[in-house]
Amino acid sequence: MFRNLRIIIFIYYMITAISILTILYYFVTVIQIQNTSLLLFILFILVAFAGIIIAKLSIDPLFEHVTNLQNLSKETLHELNLPISTIMANIHMLKKNLHNDKDLKRIARIESACEMLRQRYNELDYMIKLQSSSVKYETIYLDELIRERIDFFKQIFPNVEFNLSLTPTQINNDKVGLSKVIDNLIDNAVKYSLYIHKIDIKLQNFTLHVNDYGCGIDEVELLKIFDDYYQSNENMRGFGIGLGMVKRFCDANKIVLKLKSKPDVGTTVILKFKEN
Repeated sequence: MFRNLRIIIFIYYMITAISILTILYYFVTVIQIQNTSLLLFILFILVAFAGIIIAKLSIDPLFEHVTNLQNLSKETLHELNLPISTIMANIHMLKKNLHNDKDLKRIARIESACEMLRQRYNELDYMIKLQSSSVKYETIYLDELIRERIDFFKQIFPNVEFNLSLTPTQINNDKVGLSKVIDNLIDNAVKYSLYIHKIDIKLQNFTLHVNDYGCGIDEVELLKIFDDYYQSNENMRGFGIGLGMVKRFCDANKIVLKLKSKPDVGTTVILKFKEN
């Protein structure tokens, strides 16, 4: 598609250049206009008009392509929502009739996996809304949102100890995007806590600290940690939107983002929110 677009733009550029030269030749040799200022003005008008035409020819196919991708994404998300909701509804019905511990554990794992699918669904939906500038800002009780996300992660990582110290904090922000940021920070803290499965989360004075006791990050890696989907250990799985998006979200929402880390000691991510 883009190769054809380049060819089309090149063809129109050549046609436009030849047309401008032909018109100038006509004015100089046929009409015999000798006024330099007038010729420059005519040249400026021709170049500006040609630029508008080429820009339109360049942008329209790209705009159509992006619009089709957005429509496809929205339609796909709509189709995904129904099976996810159906699975969750049937899981809840099955749980009522199950009493065997093994069966309950199995259904709990299925429920957690389905919830992760729902999170990815919400994430894709958020990314589409972000592209279309339809993000909703609202009043958020940050401490309650953190507890909500911790409850979700406890189902996935039952062996991890989460130590919470949360002061009631109210902010105005994008709840869906902030949820993704919190999810990413918690998941990374768990992922890199190889031996000490303990995560400390503190919220005080509009400042959030997420601290793990894992492998830590050296100074060289700290320079690359916010690159899209960067991970220091290639054997570890990636997760969600990546720390690159975390940084972009913080920059866009005037959240100060800091990271402190020492190898074999642990890592602390700090988010400083703007006070209302």
